[in-house]
Amino acid sequence: MRRIADIRKRHTACALIFSGAFALLLSGCSLSYLLHAAAGQLHIQHNAVPMERALRNGDLRADEKDKLRLVARVKAFGESTLGLRRTDNYETVYLGKEPDPAYIVTAAHKTRLELVTWWFPIVGRMPYLGYFDPERARDKKRDLEKEGLDAVIWPAGAYSTLGWFQDPVHRNLLDREVPDIVETILHEMTHVTLYSKGQAAFNETLATVVGKRGALAFLEKDFGTDSPEVREARAELRDERRFSTFIDDLASRLIELYTGPSSDEEKLRLREGVFAEAIRRSRDLQEQMETDRFAHFGLHGMNNAHLISIGLYHRHFNLFESVVDKRAGSIRGALEVFREVSGQGGDLVERTREWLS
Repeated sequence: MRRIADIRKRHTACALIFSGAFALLLSGCSLSYLLHAAAGQLHIQHNAVPMERALRNGDLRADEKDKLRLVARVKAFGESTLGLRRTDNYETVYLGKEPDPAYIVTAAHKTRLELVTWWFPIVGRMPYLGYFDPERARDKKRDLEKEGLDAVIWPAGAYSTLGWFQDPVHRNLLDREVPDIVETILHEMTHVTLYSKGQAAFNETLATVVGKRGALAFLEKDFGTDSPEVREARAELRDERRFSTFIDDLASRLIELYTGPSSDEEKLRLREGVFAEAIRRSRDLQEQMETDRFAHFGLHGMNNAHLISIGLYHRHFNLFESVVDKRAGSIRGALEVFREVSGQGGDLVERTREWLS
């Protein structure tokens, strides 16, 4: 059984990379942060090599080379069958041995289920900051906590630059199991295909649905409908649906608490009881789970930043998957719906709910 430290390892994030001094000055973020982000991305771009060269590299194991070839097949499937945007992404490989390519810091208010956001040129408001240096990420987390905010760091196993750079395959991805690799590549390809500024929950839920449903379709075609890879992908999909229901219920309970008449002091006290009960319920839920995907939920404690960050990917999964089902299981057809929804403005999760009603 593969080791999953916790669900953070499956999360992805869009890179906060910008070009031009004008954009740097307009962003409202510190120059040192932006220079760090730019330097980290440029290092990766400069050191990425064409996939053909990586496949000839004697440093790569045979199984890593097989997984690189798998990435190429997944990319072709995503473009030709699922209707994802054609790009030159994942045609190069970054062979650095960092355990994770980036580290994501998120923060939230203690008595509101609301993430702190930062504004950036091009991508709009983002609910996280990305760092290539884990120590810088830890420093930022401590600073946010000193401001009285909840904060958390998520190692990001992959990220997308939304088409502004040629995204390489990171070597750390090749340590994952096949279903994880397929899902991750399709998830990131979705961000490049359809991305709505300031709509993090819409963007991440859509990418999660396309990643999981698309991965199952690819694995059935490439490995066979009764292969171990397909059985694993189906089990993970069922677990995703269970967890989505669980996390949506938890978020709804906290919203009810935070919008109630209690004082902030009382809300802080009561929320700890809600968190503790949620962790107990998650242990019961794990007995129903078929995989260890969510086995470590709440293991290191819980706060609003932790919960909302998870919710961006999982809370509305069942809602968005219903769109795919309404389109007879077609990812391509569902993407047409989500493009239509994305042009309507407002809260795009609610616009999706309205489309289904």
